[in-house]
Amino acid sequence: MKTAFLISVVSAAIAAQSVGAAVPQKNDAWYTDAQSAIEKAMANKPITGKAKNVILFVGDGMSVGTITAARIYAGQKQGHSGEENSLSMEGLPNVALAKTYNTDMQTPDSAGTATAMVSGVKTKAGVISVSDKVQRGFCNTAKGNETKTIFELAGEQGKALGVIATARLTHATPATAYAHSADRNWENDSKLPNIAKNQGCVDIATQFVEFDAGEGFQVAFGGGRREFIPADMADPETEGKTGKRKDGRNLIAEWETRYPKGEFIYDRKGFDAIDAEKTERVFGLFENSHMQYEADRQKDNNEPSLAEMTSKAIDILSKDKDGYVMMVEAGRIDHAHHAGNAARALEDTLAYDDAIKVALEKTNPEDTLIIVTADHAHTLVMNGYAERGNPILGLSKQKGKFNQDKDGKNYTTLVYGNGPGAADGARANPGEKEVLDVDYLQQAVVRLGSETHSGEDVAIMARGPQAWLFQGVVEQNYIYHVINEATGLAK
Repeated sequence: MKTAFLISVVSAAIAAQSVGAAVPQKNDAWYTDAQSAIEKAMANKPITGKAKNVILFVGDGMSVGTITAARIYAGQKQGHSGEENSLSMEGLPNVALAKTYNTDMQTPDSAGTATAMVSGVKTKAGVISVSDKVQRGFCNTAKGNETKTIFELAGEQGKALGVIATARLTHATPATAYAHSADRNWENDSKLPNIAKNQGCVDIATQFVEFDAGEGFQVAFGGGRREFIPADMADPETEGKTGKRKDGRNLIAEWETRYPKGEFIYDRKGFDAIDAEKTERVFGLFENSHMQYEADRQKDNNEPSLAEMTSKAIDILSKDKDGYVMMVEAGRIDHAHHAGNAARALEDTLAYDDAIKVALEKTNPEDTLIIVTADHAHTLVMNGYAERGNPILGLSKQKGKFNQDKDGKNYTTLVYGNGPGAADGARANPGEKEVLDVDYLQQAVVRLGSETHSGEDVAIMARGPQAWLFQGVVEQNYIYHVINEATGLAK
């Protein structure tokens, strides 16, 4: 009896091991890599605790196509074929897609989309942290229709606040963190119509300096000095440039008066001198208008990179025992796309990814929710049948020969649906050296002075408390609600 029982047990064990059929490709590298990825995914368990800290990364205009092209570009810069490469952001375990339309626009703008992320409601294009009841450009419709943002809630409950942008600090996306405006263009007082001033509306730069939720922003880095200083005041760094304000106010000086222990900086030297351990508050405006594209910043290194700003901000904000909420915007991805300049868009995407890498290394997933997303997409398209490893910015090529159109002309792998690179008449026949230049403008189908946004969904990638709630395809305002679920800031 014992022998028969042992035989049956062994037979059952052998049968259990042989349930899956043997496959001849099981030793193939792609096969084993995928098996390793499965094991990693199975080991990933939802983090269900509360988030002490939140970092919202916004790659302005970073479409899914931009991520793909940047991934390949980064790999090729490292000497590889590129397609197999992975960006830091792509290692985040929780992923969803966000629908980006505004309440009045199929193809959205940054103001309405960023408002959705920080306020929890969809709204119109062109308005800043106000509800859909507001009519753009009409100050009187904004009164009483302001939303309470996740930054205001966090400040009121004792958390430190940070906002970083490579665009002007008063530009649409970063402005949603601290301002409420019926028009995104009201960055300084000279942009407000007289009727808006008479009705009590205040420009965006003034709202930053007067922001009073909690103790205000402990860290603010970006461009846009011109929005804060008078029109008759020379810019401290850029020769020939002045401010834009017509009211005579120097808002930088007002900020320094309001925060006597704070430090205002405007260049690399000032940034490097900031000691995160000793600094309580810092306000940095590194350009008269937008900060430099990453491809250009690298040449003179006179302003900090997005990764450096992110790193220093985390060091300063993490000293707060109650935690912090911060936005980090890579604003110039969007601007390069508008210019039809894929090279600069990809360089800024890689700079954005470097900032994400820094944040992942400096924070604990058990107490910090990191969300990486975009406000909207662009019309960048990856097309043709280029062979693997072909330069992503180059001409489409296969088996040593350029792929050509029906007229026998070369074309690039990356093109835009519209933009300044479109031909006025017959399409040009570009050469390889020409298209690989950083200043090259990708060819486009429809000729426009500035390439437009597109309406596709954008990616959301996340790690940390309640990040597992990012599932499937969601409305963009869902991001706010995940942040709230993780932090419990709003009742």
